[in-house]
Amino acid sequence: MTDRVGDAGLPRLSRREALVYVGAAAALAPFGARAQQQDGAAAPGKSGSAAFGPERHGLSAFGDLRYAPDFRHFVYVRPDAPKAGTFSQVPPTRELNQSFTTFNTLNAYILKGDGAQGMGLTFDTLMARAADEPDALYGLVARSVAASEDGLAYRFRLRPEARFHDGSRLTAADVKWSLETLKQKGHPLVAQAIRDLQAVEIEAEDSVVLRLGPGRTRDLPLTLAALPIFSSTYYAGKPFDAATLEPPLGSGPYRVGRFEQGRFIEFERVADYWAKDLPVNVGQNNFEKLGFEFFRDRDVGFEAFKARAYLFREEFTSRTWATGYDFPGVRDGKVRRETLPDLTPSGGQGWFFNLRRKKFQDPRVREALNLAFDFEWMNKNLMFGAYKRTSSVFQGAPEMMAAGKPEGAELALLEPFRGKVSDEVFGEPYVPPVSDGSGQDRNLLRQALKLLRDAGYVTKSGRATNADGETLTIEFLEFDPGLDPHVSAYIKNLKVIGVEATIRLVDAAQYQQRVNGFDFDVVSQRMSVSATPGEGLRQVYSSGSANLPGSNNLSGIADPAVDALVEAIVTAKSREDLNVACRALDRVLRSLRNWVPAWYKDTHTLAYWDAFSHPAEKPRYARGAPETWWWDADKAERAGVKA
Repeated sequence: MTDRVGDAGLPRLSRREALVYVGAAAALAPFGARAQQQDGAAAPGKSGSAAFGPERHGLSAFGDLRYAPDFRHFVYVRPDAPKAGTFSQVPPTRELNQSFTTFNTLNAYILKGDGAQGMGLTFDTLMARAADEPDALYGLVARSVAASEDGLAYRFRLRPEARFHDGSRLTAADVKWSLETLKQKGHPLVAQAIRDLQAVEIEAEDSVVLRLGPGRTRDLPLTLAALPIFSSTYYAGKPFDAATLEPPLGSGPYRVGRFEQGRFIEFERVADYWAKDLPVNVGQNNFEKLGFEFFRDRDVGFEAFKARAYLFREEFTSRTWATGYDFPGVRDGKVRRETLPDLTPSGGQGWFFNLRRKKFQDPRVREALNLAFDFEWMNKNLMFGAYKRTSSVFQGAPEMMAAGKPEGAELALLEPFRGKVSDEVFGEPYVPPVSDGSGQDRNLLRQALKLLRDAGYVTKSGRATNADGETLTIEFLEFDPGLDPHVSAYIKNLKVIGVEATIRLVDAAQYQQRVNGFDFDVVSQRMSVSATPGEGLRQVYSSGSANLPGSNNLSGIADPAVDALVEAIVTAKSREDLNVACRALDRVLRSLRNWVPAWYKDTHTLAYWDAFSHPAEKPRYARGAPETWWWDADKAERAGVKA
């Protein structure tokens, strides 16, 4: 799913690790020896016209699995971790309709409302992901899966012991209802991701077959296997697509506990959780309570952490990390600070232009706006030199990032678009310019002014004005004042080249409404990328998502070359083919200048009241907290922290 990383918290769209459909499965490369079984291997057995291969205990995009069928637990957990205590934090990620700063509904799978954080904890899925593999899923509700010879049908055998929290059995009927309902009424990102699901067939209470369309994406089976399963009985008399504060009936390791709309929500561990001893859950879900606290102002949120209003914080503001942790809890050793490596691709983080608006349609204008951004000054003066400049949409995944001139298979993918894309695509990939660090690099600003003149803008009374007498104006839409110093510095440079820019700060609900409806000039965002990119790229860059409400295609990119290269990625038959196609797509996207690349870092900077312990090594492709952490009663007593 993954974190909101950036000096002022540019959000990364993701979900807790189980979900794949937002493109945040998060990993870089295969790990260790794997059980060498392949998806879809031919074998006897039929369902309708599909012959199924052998039953497997897991799924991955290219058929490779690290863990054998008889594995007992993931290697990155402590299997006998105690079940006790409380873990509380501010939201580190968001997905679908969620907000970082508030919530007004417990339905987190539709477009309407601001969904509560953590609702995924209450629902089980067919399979659960391993956080030390690029994209592998292992059986949860499903005890096994078998693929048809043509890869267009998947049979899941369900565990007969699977139960909802009221004790009722979770059956194939619930799987069918859930997937069909999400396709029809779920958030548009979900509905789009599973549009090639053609049918869900019930063979028995414990057997369901998913039939996929011929053009289905490579990761569609994984996406379907990682979606939440709802109780069809519970929703028999309730509209699924309603925003509501009624806690839904779940089946997962936690249920909704205390909450106050817009302020906090707690989840209580289900003591008799039916799947607590399955290999995918051993050593995880260790806290009796998991909580999320919401603050509209990040400084207020930090003060609340200092006052022990919540216990764990991933710090996303370098100024606070460098200067704020000198309060008594730190000095007394009751608050720990820890830096862990972040080996997941950081993706594309920055300010995205809304290309649906006429003023941004000329690439020369977009490049001029890029030249006015002085990262070097900002990193030194506002961010304590803690960050590196983003240049690629696949930042952090070097095997997917364009480098040098395209050759071989990469060039072959690009050749059909010669003359239809920028000539730059066939040369060195675009890299943002390095400024002199002065805050107003005159050379770069002169280049920006020339580009604006070439695009038809002249300077009148200090304002860039086009032939129709219109001034080039930009509104930066934000919901959090944390970016104000950064945007203000950027605005200062924009005014030098005649651009009238302002910041519009709105509440989280209005922000989400405007972004869902593409009612903005520029927004800051972090677009995470999976180690095995697939459907998530369609949602961010393809023409089909450009005008889909709630889409992650913020810029509204609708380009035939981009569409073709995205399809090459989602249909790649090997990891090498996938990497080649990613590098080709990276070149084209960089040439569009549809965003102002910002910054990234490759670490998790964590602070917490010292009441926890965790394994010596975190899972390679996840933060690991709170999933693999546990309450340490001795530490908690010394730190004066109560559960």
